[in-house]
Amino acid sequence: MKTATFGIGGMHCASCAARNERVLNKITGVLTASVNFGMHSARVEFDESAVSERALYDAVIASGYQVLTAEFAGEHKDQVQRELRLARQRAFLALLFAAPVVVLAMFEIDLPGTLAGHNLSVWVQAALSAVVVLGLGWEFHAGMVRQARNGAANMDTLISLGTLTALFYSAWAVRAGAQHLYFESGAVIAALILLGRYFEARSRGQASEAIEKLIELGAKTAHFIRDEGEYEISIDAVKVGDMLLVKPGEKIPVDGNLISGRSSVDEAMLTGESMPVDKSVGDAVFGATVNLTGAFRMLATKVGADTTLAQIVKMVADAQAHKAPIQKLADRVSAVFVPIVLGLAGLTALVWYWLTGDLTQSIVPAVAVLVIACPCSLGLATPTAIMVGTGLGARRGILIKNGEALERGRHIDVVMFDKTGTLTEGRPRLMEVIPCAPPIGGDTVLRLAASVERLSEHPLAQAVVTAARAKNLEPADVHDFANHAGKGVSGKIGADTLMVGNARFLRGEGVALDTHARTIEAHEAQAQTVVGIARNGELIGLLTIADALKDDAKAAVDRLHAQGIQTVMITGDNRNAARAIGAQVGVQKVLAEVLPKDKAAEVRLLQEGGRRVAFVGDGINDAPALAQADLGIAIGTGTDIAIEAGKIVLVKGHPLKVVEALNLSRLTFKTIRQNMFWAFFYNIAAIPLAALGLLNPMIAAGAMALSSITVVGNSLRIKRRKLT
Repeated sequence: MKTATFGIGGMHCASCAARNERVLNKITGVLTASVNFGMHSARVEFDESAVSERALYDAVIASGYQVLTAEFAGEHKDQVQRELRLARQRAFLALLFAAPVVVLAMFEIDLPGTLAGHNLSVWVQAALSAVVVLGLGWEFHAGMVRQARNGAANMDTLISLGTLTALFYSAWAVRAGAQHLYFESGAVIAALILLGRYFEARSRGQASEAIEKLIELGAKTAHFIRDEGEYEISIDAVKVGDMLLVKPGEKIPVDGNLISGRSSVDEAMLTGESMPVDKSVGDAVFGATVNLTGAFRMLATKVGADTTLAQIVKMVADAQAHKAPIQKLADRVSAVFVPIVLGLAGLTALVWYWLTGDLTQSIVPAVAVLVIACPCSLGLATPTAIMVGTGLGARRGILIKNGEALERGRHIDVVMFDKTGTLTEGRPRLMEVIPCAPPIGGDTVLRLAASVERLSEHPLAQAVVTAARAKNLEPADVHDFANHAGKGVSGKIGADTLMVGNARFLRGEGVALDTHARTIEAHEAQAQTVVGIARNGELIGLLTIADALKDDAKAAVDRLHAQGIQTVMITGDNRNAARAIGAQVGVQKVLAEVLPKDKAAEVRLLQEGGRRVAFVGDGINDAPALAQADLGIAIGTGTDIAIEAGKIVLVKGHPLKVVEALNLSRLTFKTIRQNMFWAFFYNIAAIPLAALGLLNPMIAAGAMALSSITVVGNSLRIKRRKLT
């Protein structure tokens, strides 16, 4: 199974998108096809053995549209800019030519001279209207013809019929000597709709700017290091395994690891966090983040499409190409809307002619029905909100995979956190040094312990060594080192014998711990591991080590409780340790000693009780639970499998981002509902007014254009809202 994503040019309304979607879904071998009017793009899953990607393009082209493929992304961007400039020029010229027609008609101004028995004012109106309707508005008529050839109709059909009817009726009326002319109606309708399309295109560009801005974040060049010197190369030439130099103030070119030097890095574009992150040898760095202080050398580990930035761009693009379930309602309505409107316009004309016997009285309300009913705002209601919402999320370090995730996020009433790596750092950290043999101080205890522990690869040993290094404590030389599996380590510094390990190990070696037993028990009750250090058989200090809570874990849980959301922590740890962590973070329920394979079952149990569950996790063993949950939220620092299973990815895994993600879901869906309400309300209210003759066609054209702009503008408001 393969997925193809490509742009579609020439779509002017939701009916265009619905038609392309129907055409693609009818192709044998296509599993699903989704056409997004807001993004002007299609996303198709298909069987390569049954249909080729070229056949998908041909089907779209045969329907009268253009295909814009990813290979020509640069040309596509240039084309979009050219089309925007052309739309602006057409709108300006249309308004320029339509204005004199309105003035001459509305104020019944006569110009000096006559031609063929009519004042020159009539001929000027006719000429300028023809330029606007037939010339500048030619795309409407061409679109109608293309649709008619395929037995279909869309917004172009409505506009074309409305403007041509006004123009040709007025031309016939001139010849027939009728008093009422509607040249100004046709000209103003075309001009206002061209203006509306320009504003719509510009607004849609603002809504979808997230991807473009993310792409622009990347570095363009890199400093490539060889034995003989330093060379500046294009970012596209960087390969995995290359050694690169990054200077202060520069963007890091690709993902990699530091091999020399140290620095502080601004990772705000990746995580949404403003605080710089210290980096030293062995630490990972990411392309497009900014090196702030020191120069360093790095080894490239991911380049091109594999970098974190490229994956973010792909994820945001996929999210914007997917449709939210609520969009299906709009699609179903839009698919049948235009044919119904054509029928209503025809019926309106017949009823008015039957009531009045006046052709003029029957044509004007029919034209108003055609113009007011264009379903643009309906087609823009959902995709524009999703584009803005996913774009804001990406800038805040929240990657939303699809519109369905946004829709599900608003219903969540239980958040289940995996403990390790989600609420906690996921790695041991030294919490406290307790001197036990004055006058030996804490730094001395830590230095001696780290001197022995640095020869061990155990995670607890590394926590001690890391803490000593952070305090710039120089280790002493150790000899006669020995590792006691499951207990601790020992070695000699000069003539002194040092032992570092758990209580059982030290007691077995004859070290007295009784006077410190309560201290040890108190720390163990808080889910901390206590390591003792003895010198020549005497206890000189205790080190407490724990998988520390993330700084914002408690704040995140408190915020969720304030919103009425229940919190649950699930872990494979023993009950005492789990309860201690649960109490520190403040979760309402703790599920301990849960095997990895049973996590999904615990999620299912809550769902069977009628709860809507979000699961937050980062490990391979969390993938089934992430998939089972109503909303899977994966920690971006976790495994690729967990990230793939999650519907939302938090780039750096700060628990407060869970709160932001849920708030963003609710805000985006609230905006979608507002957009949908006004789009439906607008058409439901306006069509009867037009059919009853209470809506002038020119006012209808302006209102139709304004409705689309209003929907896009309402979506853009998401950018200005706070998520915490």
